[in-house]
Amino acid sequence: MAEHINDFDVVLSATQAKALLQARGRGEDALQISPDLGLSKVMVRLEEKGVVFPNRMRVLWSELERILANPQACFRITSERASKIQAFSDQFGRAYSLMPTQTAPTLLISGITMHRIKGVDPMEDTRRKIRALAPFGRVLDTATGLGYTAIFAARKAEEVVTVELDPTVLEIARLNPWSRELFTRDNIIQLIGDCFDYALDFPDASFDRILHDPPRFSLAGHLYSTEFYRHLHRLLRPGGRLFHYVGDPSSKSGRNTTKSVARRLQEAGFRRVIRKPRAFGLLAFP
Repeated sequence: MAEHINDFDVVLSATQAKALLQARGRGEDALQISPDLGLSKVMVRLEEKGVVFPNRMRVLWSELERILANPQACFRITSERASKIQAFSDQFGRAYSLMPTQTAPTLLISGITMHRIKGVDPMEDTRRKIRALAPFGRVLDTATGLGYTAIFAARKAEEVVTVELDPTVLEIARLNPWSRELFTRDNIIQLIGDCFDYALDFPDASFDRILHDPPRFSLAGHLYSTEFYRHLHRLLRPGGRLFHYVGDPSSKSGRNTTKSVARRLQEAGFRRVIRKPRAFGLLAFP
């Protein structure tokens, strides 16, 4: 584990707050703790007013108590204070926030989690989607979110083009330690806007792989349409494949969505559609 903090912010959750408050109760004057939601660890000083990190960032004990009282939130530490990582999009009327898990945090959109967190964490959720697409080449990621799928794909792919509808989501991602590679990798190209519109303009056979993990149907129904699937079919090169996340296939809504999506993919020209239940999705071949 690293014993330093880089130029990124200190971000804490109730997990780190609890450990620090317990160490204070034991009378300790130092503790090894993560400054970035579990990615690394540093040694911090426990002083009378609060905790001091190696980069001299300080957080007051009262702020740590507030973090502990909010277990579903992540906090950015600035000038002795802790601020919830959250934002509201005036453009789309949606509230976004970062929620911690045992590994990488997930994104909440109006209180709804954007990753699987029951029985699997966001990182394993992402790995299962990416495994369905391998091997790689040039990849289209239709919904950036926190960027996990774009990051995992970019580690193996030639290039990843990722599209995010709402710039507010990227504001949250910039404060998420687990999303750093989204902004530092040279082979990730970020686009802002509706992926449906971009799909109209991309040339035929532009991508080897497409990862389609859209928001739920009620938020983005047009991204589940036969018309959109036809454009995705057009964008794939020979030998390409599309992974479409659809949700839990064992639930009633998941079964219905899987069935209807598979039918529309075939109507759009995909000759073969395979269920990938561990990844909660469908793999389609043009």
